[in-house]
Amino acid sequence: MSTLGDSATTFLALHRPGDPAILPTVWDAWSANLVQEAGFAGLTVGSHPLADSVGKSDQEGMAFPEVLARVREITSAVGIPVSVDLESGYGQQPERLIEGLLAAGAIGFNLEDTVHAEGGRLREPQEHADLVAALRRAADATGVHVVINARTDLLLRQIGDESDRVDRAIARLRLAAEAGADVLYPVGVHAPDVQRRLCAELPLPVNAIGIPDQGGPGYFAELGVARVSFGPFLQRALNTEVNRLLERWR
Repeated sequence: MSTLGDSATTFLALHRPGDPAILPTVWDAWSANLVQEAGFAGLTVGSHPLADSVGKSDQEGMAFPEVLARVREITSAVGIPVSVDLESGYGQQPERLIEGLLAAGAIGFNLEDTVHAEGGRLREPQEHADLVAALRRAADATGVHVVINARTDLLLRQIGDESDRVDRAIARLRLAAEAGADVLYPVGVHAPDVQRRLCAELPLPVNAIGIPDQGGPGYFAELGVARVSFGPFLQRALNTEVNRLLERWR
């Protein structure tokens, strides 16, 4: 586990507010190699592009063993740290999630609070924090400081009254921070003032979502972001370019 432990430590150190880690989101060994060859220090595996790449649906349309098999292909192809979107946990026990993640060669993960197996309900704030705490205990028992990126979908799904929605997202993620998260992810594309507030008021490094052909590291640095990933947007940008190339041959 020492190599994984070193990789996890290196990965966590990349998260610097105002000097964000840019972690392009990939879906297979080919896209992961592109990211490594471009000089990035780490990468993320997105559930949506991963599922699309094998003809499955997002929101846990892939089984956990299928996800691990694809992650192993990615980690075997590159030498940089890999973090994985584990959706809402695939119904697995914390020990099994951590065991599977490390066995596949990854050292970090996202955990969202939408429970796909239960009709898409949003976990209660303390319920989500309790799961983060259980995952932290399971990870610590391995001797690897697995980097936990606690995500809330409250803003993305626009749940509840808009007037206090950001307040509720912040309160929810603060509980996750107290439970042992390393990074906090209020997922969604936010207005600059909202993103700046999230970064200022949350107690841990904040993950923001970037759209590859818009903005850049400087934009997110100014807002105080510590980590930028692309969700499904890198794959979608490539789809657009492929369609453009193929159109001339129709």
